[in-house]
Amino acid sequence: MISRKRESKKETFMQSILVLMASQVMIKLLGLLYKLYLTNKEGFGDTGNAIYNSGYQIYALLLAISSIGVPNAISKLISERLAKGDSKGVKRVFRVAIAFFSVVGLVGSLLLFLGANYIANVWLQIPEAELTLVALSPSIFFVSIISVIRGYFNGHQRMKITANSQTLEQVAKTVLTIIVVELVSSIAMKNVVLMAAGANLATTLSVLLSFLYLYRFYNFKKKDLRKETEKEELVGESYTKKSTKQIIKAILTISIPMSISSLVSTINKTIDSVTAVRGLKVFLTDEIAKFQYGIYTGKVDTLVGLPLSFNIAFATVLVPSISKLLAKGEKKDAVDITKFSLLSTILIGLPCTFGMIVFAKEILNLLFPNAPEGTLLLQITSLTIIFMMMAQTINGVLQGIGKSQVPAIALGCGVFVKLILNIVLIPIPSIGINGLAIASIVCHVISFTIGFIVLKNSLRIKFSFTDFVLKPAMATLIMCVASYGLYLLLSGFISWKIATVVAILFAVIIYAFVVAIMKIFTKEDIYRLPKGEKIFKFLVKSGVYSE
Repeated sequence: MISRKRESKKETFMQSILVLMASQVMIKLLGLLYKLYLTNKEGFGDTGNAIYNSGYQIYALLLAISSIGVPNAISKLISERLAKGDSKGVKRVFRVAIAFFSVVGLVGSLLLFLGANYIANVWLQIPEAELTLVALSPSIFFVSIISVIRGYFNGHQRMKITANSQTLEQVAKTVLTIIVVELVSSIAMKNVVLMAAGANLATTLSVLLSFLYLYRFYNFKKKDLRKETEKEELVGESYTKKSTKQIIKAILTISIPMSISSLVSTINKTIDSVTAVRGLKVFLTDEIAKFQYGIYTGKVDTLVGLPLSFNIAFATVLVPSISKLLAKGEKKDAVDITKFSLLSTILIGLPCTFGMIVFAKEILNLLFPNAPEGTLLLQITSLTIIFMMMAQTINGVLQGIGKSQVPAIALGCGVFVKLILNIVLIPIPSIGINGLAIASIVCHVISFTIGFIVLKNSLRIKFSFTDFVLKPAMATLIMCVASYGLYLLLSGFISWKIATVVAILFAVIIYAFVVAIMKIFTKEDIYRLPKGEKIFKFLVKSGVYSE
């Protein structure tokens, strides 16, 4: 029987996972909502998506340089200091980080604002993207500070605060995107360039709201958090004051590898924005090339990114959790959490991957009735889902055990190969935009493989082929056959739209049933879930599991 202490620890881990998972799912659904609005908006469509997303990818690149690795780095440093009862160290890390990354963020904002014309005309070869870059430039400064505050709360295991701020930001972005684009559309007679700039202006406004929320919440909660850390200090190690230079060095030692990983991930997308339209122009007109690139960025990339929202929580929570366990010398618990997280990732990723492939045409027609093109592109790109999700979880563990450079190196190798494949495949008329999808698959397979090998060797973990590959694959196959068979049956009697929705819901139910019947989760795994003891007792009474 699992001890109460250990059970409590697992529930805390899973509660953090579920809070962030719910937040990320909400964020992705809201993101899908405004993408649906933009793509189906008269005068915007796939061409507007090309302008909107090309500018956004450059913004994301500068954002990665200035702040994206920061939350996990601050989280790791603070969680380690809390484990040792170093409350003064926590304060110093936070204060120095705020000051340093405020300057970095300001520089990033100025670079984007001043370089907008050059970037749009020379790098992207989409002059219409200049205004979108200008509209996004202030966001970099505010996101840099936001990242530090989120890392501070994550290090205190207060994931709900980060989740709330992210949800608020996405809600505001969705609402403001619709409002601003509608205003611009009515004033500027559906000018696609101004509508794209307006959509990105909504991003800046939503980031500002998120910053104001976190700043106010920090001022409200800082006294309580300080009291908690001061209590831990009574049983912790003595405090050794470090200089500002030493703290910045410690932050950068961790954040740079993490930032590089995020930077490489963003470069991955930037490569698409730079090479796709160029390659397609070899055999297509400028307008058709932007139209096809817009299909990928506006619809395919959005849909493929949805399943990642179920899994990003594992990558986020694993960093402080693994760091804290290893700091306390509890390696076995760290290994157990790693195996559970990776198995959960596989069980989420496989059905999402092949479900998207099977229902690609129906999903596009259902969500984008005014612009349903892209079935084959979506089917090919969907194969990246499972490898991206597994890499997400593995990277969270690697960062937690101090191997922050590995995710960057792994993805860097994949991105290098992808760049070559993009340049070679996209200009071929018979392949075209599908070459971008093929290159993405190869990229993420390489990234996952390298990360998995390092993880396996570092923690000496043994994975069962039956439990981690064979059983999840069989459950996914049963789900796909059963759900699509039901769709074919129902579509002969009722609307294909209703048949699609019913079949997808049925897929979720049948998959959960098969996973339970196959006993893919062990008793220990089930106990990790909130109310896991009650769930296991129910499964025992149902005859699925035995005591």
